[in-house]
Amino acid sequence: MIDSQQKAGLDRLHEAMAARVAKGELPGMVILVARDEDVHVDAMGMMAFGGNEPMRRDTIFRITSMTKPILAAATMMLVEDGKLALDEPVDRLLPELADRKVLKRIDGPLDETVPARRPITVEDLLTFRMGHGLIMEPTFDPPFPIVIAARDLELVMGPPEPRTPHDPDEWLKRFGTLPLMYQPGERWQYNTGSLVLGVLVARASRQALAEFFRTRIFEPLGMRDTGFSISAAQSRRLPSYYQTDFQTGKLELQTISAPSVWTSPPTFPSGAAGLVSTIDDYLAFARLLLDDGVHEDRRLLSQRSVKLMTTNRLTVEQMARGGPILDGQGWGYGMSVVTSPDDVSAVPGRYGWNGGYGTYWFNDPTRRLVAIAMTQTTDVIFNGAMTEFAKLAIGSYEN
Repeated sequence: MIDSQQKAGLDRLHEAMAARVAKGELPGMVILVARDEDVHVDAMGMMAFGGNEPMRRDTIFRITSMTKPILAAATMMLVEDGKLALDEPVDRLLPELADRKVLKRIDGPLDETVPARRPITVEDLLTFRMGHGLIMEPTFDPPFPIVIAARDLELVMGPPEPRTPHDPDEWLKRFGTLPLMYQPGERWQYNTGSLVLGVLVARASRQALAEFFRTRIFEPLGMRDTGFSISAAQSRRLPSYYQTDFQTGKLELQTISAPSVWTSPPTFPSGAAGLVSTIDDYLAFARLLLDDGVHEDRRLLSQRSVKLMTTNRLTVEQMARGGPILDGQGWGYGMSVVTSPDDVSAVPGRYGWNGGYGTYWFNDPTRRLVAIAMTQTTDVIFNGAMTEFAKLAIGSYEN
């Protein structure tokens, strides 16, 4: 039961998000704030601008980079099974990445390299310190040679769409022909670590990534609407996806991730950004972490694994050089970690991540709080909407 103060806080949260819908910043959204058994869900607006299908609690969303924490949990399960070790080189299962070369400089030609000082480890992939990822430096025009080479190899290193046409083995074979950008362990760089880690988890488990996720995470947690693909009936619950065209300044429908795309399993199941899910499904995963790896009296992850996932692993310098994506935060395994008071909360320790198509999640362990917002409008990630959501979600349960 919520008291009158909490109800007032939740009303303020509803009013703020509903105002953004009314202004046309997005067609609709579903939000959730939960503390222990108290779960508040609010669905508002429509699935599409000009449509007549309302957002619902069971709406299915493309969660893109909110796939990363799930992949990290899967990896830790294999560590607990003894099939992986955090400090082991990935070469045993990913021989394509043995004997790495490293660019002498990030903007240099691909044949100007030095040997890697050490192999890439499993933990390097989890912490995004493998030596390859999105480039935060200005790339000018044309882009750096390493960026052009990845594009020519159809590796799809950045956005989740268009999808890579290669299966995991072919993708890794092609990726293995490129040098690293930096020495393993040197810098935090976004995204590539999860792409490689998805291949590693499949090989270590001797299962397709989708099958491992299903049997070890989704089915035990009751996440019935989460996967790399969904049925035709489920696909009708996918909202339209929007993003502002920066040349015109207008919010435009994006057709590249149409519902029909999701009815067939992908050639490359992306551990970086490949899942769809619902707000209740993701709540089940979030609670697994908040409850130190236990779901309904069944332990799925050790307390130590959850602690490693949700504790910052980066140095101060690596955090500072993480660019606008990291935004000065720490990084655990597959998710960000707030290491000092910020403009959302005076209490550090909050962890979670967002998805570039307009989804957002965090756990606040000091308050026993889970907060999730799901839309399909990229703009909410950078227009202040999610910061406002986080402040009001935390504020609604302040004593």
